[in-house]
Amino acid sequence: MEKGTVTIAHISDLHVAGKGDRRQLEDLDSMLGHFTDSGVDHLIISGDLSDRAKEADWEIVRELLLRHGWYDWARTTVIPGNHDLTNLEEEMRFYNALNPLPGARDRACRARAASFSRFFRDLVTGDELRDAGFPFIKVLRFPSLKLAIAGFNSVSAWSPTENPLGSRGEVDPAELRAVRSPEALRAMQGCFVMGLCHHALKVYGTDSLLDQAFDWTMELKNRQEFLAAMRAIGADIVLHGHFHRFQSYVLGGIRFINGGSFRYSPNRYSLLEIDESGAYRHHFAVMP
Repeated sequence: MEKGTVTIAHISDLHVAGKGDRRQLEDLDSMLGHFTDSGVDHLIISGDLSDRAKEADWEIVRELLLRHGWYDWARTTVIPGNHDLTNLEEEMRFYNALNPLPGARDRACRARAASFSRFFRDLVTGDELRDAGFPFIKVLRFPSLKLAIAGFNSVSAWSPTENPLGSRGEVDPAELRAVRSPEALRAMQGCFVMGLCHHALKVYGTDSLLDQAFDWTMELKNRQEFLAAMRAIGADIVLHGHFHRFQSYVLGGIRFINGGSFRYSPNRYSLLEIDESGAYRHHFAVMP
């Protein structure tokens, strides 16, 4: 990597499905080794570490990060995706599908998000004494650059009418208010600011009725509010996953980068190189 630049590797949607998922785990082992050998400064995983909302899958990912020296606050940042927090089969069982109390489902989803944050506390707060939660702001000080990562939980609770596939998302308005607080803005002052969520702000976005129906099942429901928050904090870039395509697009003057799916493209990743002036280069790299 070029001297004086900060390099950020971004992967998403690992969808690990247990220790028997050997090919996937071998591929992830190889990719983490490649990041080490390539001199990557920081790794971001934008959700869906698990395919089935199981803590055992998070543990598998943590073990691999530890093996390669990436399980460290200064080296890796993770957020949850819908597959980390929502077990669709469980949600669609008869007794849940007829549950008339959506508030109970919302509370259960928030509780699972809190469990994810506690599990990966070392990568969220780096401090056993501080609560891990969302949003979080991680300020990394490199010799040539200060980088602020604002991480959000965009997973929305399953609903038989509003979220029947469990894949629509929403960032809690309380998170969007918190990130614009004076304390948060002071923390990010003078930094290259990077937003981070799981859900895509743009999926297909065409006039096709079929595409529009698919977009509805995958969308970030309050994307305009999220975009406004990103503009308010001066985000230079926003990283996400969810829609399994490698994409780079601009909305509201902000560059959004979709890290695709490691599950289906295990040798491809997103790479950012940021220089001391805040100028950056981005491309989708392929592991040799």
